Amino acid sequence: MSTTGGTALARQLIRADDGIPVDTPRVPAREAAERELSRPMYHENDPNLLQRALNRFWEWVGGLFDSASGAAPGGPLGLVVIALIVVALFAALWWRLGTPRRIPGTEPTLFDEGPRSAAEHRTTADTHAAAGRWNQAAQERMRAIVRSLEERALLDPRPGRTADEAASEAGRPLPGHAARLRTAAREFDDITYGGRTADEETYRRLSTLDLDLESAKPQLSTASGGTAE
Repeated sequence: MSTTGGTALARQLIRADDGIPVDTPRVPAREAAERELSRPMYHENDPNLLQRALNRFWEWVGGLFDSASGAAPGGPLGLVVIALIVVALFAALWWRLGTPRRIPGTEPTLFDEGPRSAAEHRTTADTHAAAGRWNQAAQERMRAIVRSLEERALLDPRPGRTADEAASEAGRPLPGHAARLRTAAREFDDITYGGRTADEETYRRLSTLDLDLESAKPQLSTASGGTAE
């Protein structure tokens, strides 16, 4: 075979397959592919920015979980058991200690409005109770109890007094009702500041205490301020 014939054959092999060169330069090929893939038709179903952020977040959470599972004894099951134990301990502490108490000296006062008589507080309490507003009814009944004790001179009138202070001071001239007074004050605090919800039974309990205190005979030697009845 002559040199000329060999050259022609080589050219035919290089341009086989419809004349497309076999050896394509890398850089132009990459640029052409990038231009092609940048066309909008290839990105119609891509996730939006929020979806991408959420995907990254869940990937991060999954990575944390995998890392914790690898470190916890027993793998993922051990991690679940540890989480359940922590939740159970937290629930037990909450049940044992109750609602976190406020820092001493920062407790809100019992009366949040101007002075009203015990009868006025009782009327307001009954109005709330008739409408089924047990939180407000219980609060007003506790205020009626304290105001009644002030009107009977068993407590010194003091605008800044808290429910706990009123119960503690009233328990001295009325020792037979000291425990119920402390319970009433705690219920008032839980309802007013602790996010607890009162019910009809709570209101009836406070109403009964109010009536019992009306007829209770104080110990004059321990009455707080003034001369008791």
